[in-house]
Amino acid sequence: MSTAGPLLAAHGVTRRFGSFAAVQDVTIRVHAGEVVGLLGANGAGKTTLIRLLLGLLATTSGTVEVLGGPPDRRRRSLLGYVPQGLGLYGDLTVRENLAFITHAYATTVPDLPPALAADGDALVADLPLGLQRRLSFAAALAHAPQALVLDEPTSGVDVVAAAALWDTVRAQAGAGVGVLVTTHTMAEAAQCDRLLLMARGRLVAQGSESDIVGGTRAFQVRTADWAAAFAALDAAGEPVMLAGRDVRVADSDPQTLFRVLAAAGLQAQVVEVPATIEERMRVLARAEPGAEA
Repeated sequence: MSTAGPLLAAHGVTRRFGSFAAVQDVTIRVHAGEVVGLLGANGAGKTTLIRLLLGLLATTSGTVEVLGGPPDRRRRSLLGYVPQGLGLYGDLTVRENLAFITHAYATTVPDLPPALAADGDALVADLPLGLQRRLSFAAALAHAPQALVLDEPTSGVDVVAAAALWDTVRAQAGAGVGVLVTTHTMAEAAQCDRLLLMARGRLVAQGSESDIVGGTRAFQVRTADWAAAFAALDAAGEPVMLAGRDVRVADSDPQTLFRVLAAAGLQAQVVEVPATIEERMRVLARAEPGAEA
């Protein structure tokens, strides 16, 4: 199946659970050959949006398209999906998992990836998480999908394993597969061609990292008692974050920060620094309706 339009699309999609809107009026598109990063804090609506795109949940309003049409069984069979929970069976071996999953797609069981060749007869439950994720990738790619949906695909694995998985992601995009991937890791976000940022169920920004950060200002607070500085700024409602022991505040101004710190009996330097995408995420989340002040 081929389509000239996006491989994955949501048009004004909303999903409610009772009075709670997990996804609100979201429109996105993923085209062939691009890696689109879906970012947002826990509870932002990322996984719900993915389940809507896959046809695992019905929309409350709006429409979803997969390969140019509704997410019916035929179109979904051309998707590859790696869920957060990996979708593997712990009481089956590596080979048995791969055979079961490929049989469901009516395709040939592929050779085991080199990293798993020595563990083909091991129970999946006995494998380290990194190898489980490699198996989940292998299963998702075995039927040569046209689009790939990855929900936190490198969570919990070491940097070497994560880099290997991202090599696979980029190789798939190079072959024309459209990829939608959620991540909390900004190093991984930097490998995406385009980013979508969600907060409280809404799509609040999209584009490159520089597009999303925009004109956000950030300040680093340098003081001998970083913990007290963090506590004082947090109590004052400032969007404060820690990077190691560096206290950083976005969307504020030096005068306000000095005033809060002086009231807490703290002497500090306040230096403007380039804002990060995490800080922009925090600012946008606070600006959403219902956010705490």
